[in-house]
Amino acid sequence: MSEIKFTNKDLKSNIRETLGLSEKEELSESYVAQPKTFDLKTELLSQAGKKSHIELYDQYVKDFNRISAELDTADRESATSSGSQYRSLKIDETYNLNAIYLHDLYFANISDLHSEIAMDSLSYMRLSRDFGSFDAWQKDFIACCMSNQCGWAITYYNTYIKRYMNCFIDLHSLNVPFGTYPVIVMDTWQHAYYRDYLQDVKTYTYGMMKQLNWRVIEKRIEKAERLEKALRG
Repeated sequence: MSEIKFTNKDLKSNIRETLGLSEKEELSESYVAQPKTFDLKTELLSQAGKKSHIELYDQYVKDFNRISAELDTADRESATSSGSQYRSLKIDETYNLNAIYLHDLYFANISDLHSEIAMDSLSYMRLSRDFGSFDAWQKDFIACCMSNQCGWAITYYNTYIKRYMNCFIDLHSLNVPFGTYPVIVMDTWQHAYYRDYLQDVKTYTYGMMKQLNWRVIEKRIEKAERLEKALRG
């Protein structure tokens, strides 16, 4: 595991404080996540809702950095499949890293007040091709949002069968398909909508889909196309 040195004094100090380490004690941090800043212009979510959601995202970043630091000194020799510190930390590492990544994708692909998709765009053509029609993709994606109990709905490119598909992920790390590249992400955790929509996830989903940022999604699909070419080569 290669070591990444700290470049952010505040982040380093925060991790030291969390772990109860003095400035004289060595801290070797292997992975450091930095929170991104997002401008959520949508009025479909209240300011209080957006604020609490960003705060939760920031907490996932802090938790991941703390877990990563603890893994540096975790005892590998005592690792077991039932309750060992190493096992617990590795589970939490995946959980929090996925939470950061999925929130990054979600915040970036919503909140476009002038959302529109051109019929000659790569996004429209690929989703229409692999789902039979663009409307069929929408219906299937909404069905994933409605079927998920607490987690995420995702449109992704499957590198194994070479097509775009929809799935839902429970929590942050259950039912995750392998060999995939996500292009559209919707947060279906209750904290994403409950403050503004109570249990009406359908109204929340329809609203967010009307403000999908297709410019961001188009760039992701272009990357998926390049990924496919690289794997094919």
